[in-house]
Amino acid sequence: MTAIRVLLVDDDPLVRAGLSFMMGGADDIEIVGEAGDGGEVEALVDRTRPHVVLMDIRMPAVDGLTATERLRSRGQAPQVVVLTTFHADEQVLRALRAGAAGFVLKDTPPAEILDAVRRVAAGDPVLSPTVTRQLMDHAADAAADTRRSRARERVAALGEREREVAVAVGRGQSNAEIAAGLFMSVATVKTHVSRILAKLDLNNRVQIALLAHDAGLLDD
Repeated sequence: MTAIRVLLVDDDPLVRAGLSFMMGGADDIEIVGEAGDGGEVEALVDRTRPHVVLMDIRMPAVDGLTATERLRSRGQAPQVVVLTTFHADEQVLRALRAGAAGFVLKDTPPAEILDAVRRVAAGDPVLSPTVTRQLMDHAADAAADTRRSRARERVAALGEREREVAVAVGRGQSNAEIAAGLFMSVATVKTHVSRILAKLDLNNRVQIALLAHDAGLLDD
C-alpha cells in the first residue's frame, strides 16, 4: 500500500516535532517535509509532492489562510487540513472556503489526527456536522444578504435531485444516509455529488455544505 505523504506547516518547531514523532509511528503515513511559514509551502509541495498538508493558521510572514488559498488555486493541489486552537473561528471558515478539506484542533488525540489524515487522503473531508454549524453561525455578518443572493444564483444551476443531495450534504449526512433518505443507491449519490462539484466549481463536500447554508437551503 502506498504511504500517505504528509507535509507539516507550523511556525512552532515543537509542534512540528510532536506531529512528526506521532505520525512517524504509522506504517501508512510518511512525513515528506516541514515548513515554518506559509511562504515556503508552494516550493515544498512542488519538491515533495504530498497528498496532505497539515497547515497552521497563524504564522508570522505568510499565514496558513493565504497559503491555503494560493495552494488550492493551483491544479493538482494536495488536500489541506488546517490546524487550529479554536473550535469555531471565522479564519477557519475562510480556509474552508478556500478549499481546505477540514480542520483538526491542536489538542486532538494522536489517533484522531492520524484518522483525519487518512480520511482526507481518501477524499473524505474531516468536519463534523456540529462543527460545520458552529462555523457557519460564527460567520454571520453584515454581508450575509449579499452572500445569500450570490449563493442562490449559483445553486439555481442544480437540478431538483442535485439540490436535494446538496441539502443532505449540508446537513452532514454520509453517502449511505443520503441514499437511504432519498431512496437511491450510494453510487447514484456519489454521481450527484460529483456533478454538483463540477457544476458549481467546488473542491469538496465541505464547500457544498457552506454554499447550501449561504443559499438558505438548510433553513427549513
